Formats: sequence, C-alpha cells, structure tokens
Amino acid sequence: MATQKRPNVVVFFTDQQRWDSTGVHGNPLGLTPNFDRMAVEGTHLFHSYTCQPVCGPARSSLQTGKYATATGCYINGIPLSKSSRTLAHYFGEAGYRTGYIGKWHLADQEPVPKEQRGGYRYWLGSNILEFSSDAYDTVMYDNDNHPVKLPGYRVDAITDAAIRYIDRHQDEPFFLFLSYLEPHHQNHSDNYPAPTGYEERYTGKYIPPDLAALGGTAHAHLGGYYGMIKRLDEALGRLLDALKSLGLADDTIVLFTSDHGCHFKTRNGEYKRSCHDSSIRVPTAIHGSRFQSGGQLRSLVSLVDLPPTLLDAVGIPVPDDMQGRSILPLLRGEKKNWPQEVFVQISESHIGRAIRTERWKYSVAAPDKHGSEQAGSEQYVEQFLYDLQADPYELTNLVGMDSFRAVADDLRDRLIRRMVEAGEAPPAIIPAEPKRSGRKTSVEELRIKME
Repeated sequence: MATQKRPNVVVFFTDQQRWDSTGVHGNPLGLTPNFDRMAVEGTHLFHSYTCQPVCGPARSSLQTGKYATATGCYINGIPLSKSSRTLAHYFGEAGYRTGYIGKWHLADQEPVPKEQRGGYRYWLGSNILEFSSDAYDTVMYDNDNHPVKLPGYRVDAITDAAIRYIDRHQDEPFFLFLSYLEPHHQNHSDNYPAPTGYEERYTGKYIPPDLAALGGTAHAHLGGYYGMIKRLDEALGRLLDALKSLGLADDTIVLFTSDHGCHFKTRNGEYKRSCHDSSIRVPTAIHGSRFQSGGQLRSLVSLVDLPPTLLDAVGIPVPDDMQGRSILPLLRGEKKNWPQEVFVQISESHIGRAIRTERWKYSVAAPDKHGSEQAGSEQYVEQFLYDLQADPYELTNLVGMDSFRAVADDLRDRLIRRMVEAGEAPPAIIPAEPKRSGRKTSVEELRIKME
C-alpha cells in the first residue's frame, strides 16, 4: 500500500494587522471575506496574540517556537543565530521542500546571505522589504542574491511568486512561508499605500472604538490601511483558488496570522510596541487537513504556540526546547492544562512585560528607558491594569487603585511565573503609586483632555 503523502503547509503572514480588521471580529466593511470563510470552515483562533509586538522579535518567535529573549532577537536588528533551529529545519529534515518568499527581518545584511536565511532551501526575499521596495516597486533577492523586480502591486507580486512555487512543487510535500509587508506603513513616507483606488473606498468609514476615542493618526491612515487589507484578502482568495485548481486544497494546511497589530500612534509615538490589544491581538485561522471544521477556539493562544502546532499537525515531533504548545489538544476538547493567560515581552519603546487573561490586562515597565535596548530588567514598575470585561477598549487604567490591589498582586505573581517559564530571572516589581479608588486616571484620559 502506498504511503500517504504528508499535507503541505503554507503560512500566510501579514504585518501589523489588527484582529478587528476582519469580518469575523466585527468589522462591517467587508474587507476579509476569504479570511472569514477560512475561519468559519477551518479553525478560528478567536483570542490570538503576539508574544512580542515588534517585527523582528515576533518573527524570531514564529520561526523557532521560542520567546524573543530565548531566540536572542529581542529587538529589531539582531540577526537570528545561525545555530537556531527553525521551522525550515524541522520540515526539511522530514522530507519537505521549504521555501520563503517576502520579508525576513532576521538578518543584519541585505541581501540576506545564505547562512542567515534560517535554513530555507528556496529563497525570494528581502531582509527589510519596506526598504528594498515600495507599493509598486517590488524588489527582492533570489537564491543567488540577484535582485529580482516583480511586476504589479507588491501584494500581488508576492502572491504570484507563491502560486508559481506551489505549481512547481505540487507533486511533493512543501512548506512555504509567505511573508507580506502589508498592511505595515511604508517607512520612508510614513503612510499606508493601498492599491490605486482602494484608499478612497474606505476613507471616512468605520473607526474601531479605541481609535475613535483616542485619535492618533487613524483618521488620516485608516483608508489606506483598510485598502491594503482588502488586497491582502483578495490575495488569500487567489492562493486558496490556486490550491483548489491543483487539487491540493484538502491536503494543504494554510495558516493565516500576523506579527502584531497597529494602534496608530494612540498609545505611544508610533504604531505598536505596547501592551494594548490594538498592538498585540492579531487575526489567526488555520484551514485544511485536520483543521477543517475545527470551530472557534476561545482559549488564549500565543504566536509562540503556532510553530509546535504546525509540526504536530503533520506528525513531526515537537522539540522539547520549544516554549509554545500545540493547539491540537484544544481541538480535542482537552483544555485542562492550557495556560489561562498569554505572556508578552515588549521592547524598544521601553522594556516591558505583560500578561493578558480572559478578563485582565496587567503590564509593567522597566524604570530606566535608556536601557530599552536590553533584553530585560531586574526591576519593573506597574504601568497598566485594565478590566477587559468592563473596559474592552482599554480606556481606563486601574493601576494603583486600592480596590484593585488584590487583583494586581495576583497578576503580578502570575506574570513573574510566566517570565521564569520563558527563561528570565524573577524580577522585582514595584507597585504603582496608590490612587484613591474613586479616581480613574490614565495616559489615555490625559491625551483626550489635551485634544
């Protein structure tokens, strides 16, 4: 009897995409019909969070299944160690053809030398795609580091390359990591360049409640941001159509996720690097093979859980040193040992640590911002506490209030436990300055008063 072929795997990875840009999370603009269908037909990870809301560190975690402090890539610009074991190594050793197309952001050179490509066999990428290309000027580098200029809007150019790869490898198991820049802003112009005609469709339309309350750059940038997401979803549809046309749809696992969200300069001076859901919550769904009809999972899942999930799903043993957990037990209804919070490391804007439970958000920051390029700190100060049940948009900071002291103490202990589990030393966490229980103050309130 012939041996059954292992399922193919495609990772469809976007950059800086908020969870509430999708229809299944309540966005009314019809931006993501393909993602929404994928979530309904497959497995929707309803509560999905990054473990590091910065591009390079998040990517290191998704490649290795480890937290950014464990990979060593705890800020942008630190290359992934040549000794790091990535998804490409595990899939390659199991007989898969491995390919990477798009943004890498885990090297310190451009083009990316072979030894810094994480073990991927086929390569068509750029280390920092927002620097090597523009919306209608897509330039990446091939296996021999020759520049390749691809026609079309950048999302379409990358998708075309992915479909060509799939067509060439349809008779052998493949693992393809497809990494888009969109809907990340274009750095040199600090805007969100949607395809021609797309920004106008969505300008002045739906604004998420947190952005409506806090302002930032949302009113200027949401039209372009939504236009980019619309084109990404159309690309996802094209990819799924290609798999269907080649007879691969049933035997291919497609993971859709993002590295972090976007708060449009409402929480600090840029777009991410904060503990808020606008920065850490991302859309995630898995389609195909054993994930079909998996339903909506409400357990809290971290980006670091996705690598072991992919390995587990195709029968590759999950390495003991991976710090994430496969979600397959959740699909079987086995929730007893699943963590009740996600752990987040924050860098560059400050050194921060946070946990997010179903109801609470608790975040601390190192008191010395000048050390923001360090991996961690021996000491932190309480910074944010939110009751997400009463305040889902995180507009009222409860930190320091006497009536929530017991809650904060419990969350502090849970945070320290998660830090130690991630390989960090247990820190000292200084309580926030006490406030009277009747007084609710926050950075957000001060911002609103100033506007």
